[in-house]
Amino acid sequence: QVQLVESGGGLVQAGGSLRLTCLASGRTFSVYFMGWFRQPPGKEREFVAAISPGGESTYYTDSVAGRFTISRDNAKKTVYLQMDRLKPEDTGVYYCATTWAGVKATGAHLYDYWGQGTQVTVSS
Repeated sequence: QVQLVESGGGLVQAGGSLRLTCLASGRTFSVYFMGWFRQPPGKEREFVAAISPGGESTYYTDSVAGRFTISRDNAKKTVYLQMDRLKPEDTGVYYCATTWAGVKATGAHLYDYWGQGTQVTVSS
């Protein structure tokens, strides 16, 4: 079993940056593909980015490609989401989650363990 705790959210102006952190517990973190999702206000949860267990492969939704970077440190059982050039439409609750389904797994139903989320608000 894996427990995930996100942190690093907050209020930022458009064009600014935030770095989200997801800390995992459990001994098997390094075998999982990890993903970040977000849920904008009044909308469904949507895929943002994913990373392979060793960190060599990453995948992004088109709207964040070139602005966001996902990375991980298996020794620290942590996955990061560096978010640059933020836009108001990036506002939402951001979640990290685990999957076995591969780095291009974009459906939330493919993910098993989820954190509680961290709020990101981008003002215009």
